[in-house]
Amino acid sequence: MPTGENQKLKLFYLNKIMLEQTDDEHGLTIHEIISELAKYDVYAERKSIYRDFEVLTENFGTEIVVEKEGRQYYYHVGNKQFELAELKLLVDAVQSSNFITERKSAALIKKITGFASKYEASQLKRQVLVQGKIKTMNESIYYNVDELYNAIAKNSAIHFHYLQWNTEKKLIPKNKKGSDEAKEYEVSPWTLLWNDERYYLVAYDHEEEKIKHFRVDKMDKISLTGGKRLGKEAYDNSDPSQYAKKNFGMFAGEEATVRIEFPEEKVGIFLDQFGKDIIVVPSNRKGFYTTNVDVYTSDHFFGWIFAIGPDVRIIGPDHIVEKYKSAIKKRFEQF
Repeated sequence: MPTGENQKLKLFYLNKIMLEQTDDEHGLTIHEIISELAKYDVYAERKSIYRDFEVLTENFGTEIVVEKEGRQYYYHVGNKQFELAELKLLVDAVQSSNFITERKSAALIKKITGFASKYEASQLKRQVLVQGKIKTMNESIYYNVDELYNAIAKNSAIHFHYLQWNTEKKLIPKNKKGSDEAKEYEVSPWTLLWNDERYYLVAYDHEEEKIKHFRVDKMDKISLTGGKRLGKEAYDNSDPSQYAKKNFGMFAGEEATVRIEFPEEKVGIFLDQFGKDIIVVPSNRKGFYTTNVDVYTSDHFFGWIFAIGPDVRIIGPDHIVEKYKSAIKKRFEQF
């Protein structure tokens, strides 16, 4: 029997062929498998392929299934590391994530399709064409996330510049007040939060001495100070799991328990936003209900309430009601 230059890599190429060219809907005959191996300069006999299938199953975890169609036997991979439905979910998650740039998204999706057969990959590629999300333009997002986790693991505070858009559509560092010099932030990172398809750093701001959040894709020149993190007590007293729920669009404001009245048909809006744990009770008005929610009462929150419709209103506490009325009045005064 002839021996090819890549004969020692026979199992590697056999595994590659089966993973890339077969799935539950597509199989290969032994003759086709031998022909595919020959393309890699690997030669094989029918009997050796059967033995190799056993090795792949026992040592590589690649289950090979045989099915008979007519008088022909077809072989394909049974269990895979990821099912097609799981890969689609991963592709959709990457595609819809605003904090990942278009270029990085394409690179990640290409790697994800490597877990699929060529037939399944074509379905994933069709999904890739469904665009329309506004992606971040900061290519350093990957490295920012890695550096922040590194700082948290080392219990170190960090320095960084915080970027903002200018009228020329460029990201530039925020300056110190009354100066053209870029402001250097010093914070203690405590956790990363993924909200509204964006990454945020929850950290203790050394200058303002309080817990704040920062868009990770707008952080630049991150470096570890070497100093120990501060603000542990402030962080422990906060509730990261509730942070995103309370913070509409991650815009800070006064934290308050707000009572809202809404018609029965809009109860789903509040359950979707605040979760099923909120208490919903009938209002004095027929067909209306009320609930109490803990939120940061920013203009973004007021805008959310306004956008739901005129039949939704804030009914307490009184100072928040007045704050909401004032915000609406100011908007109309601009016209």
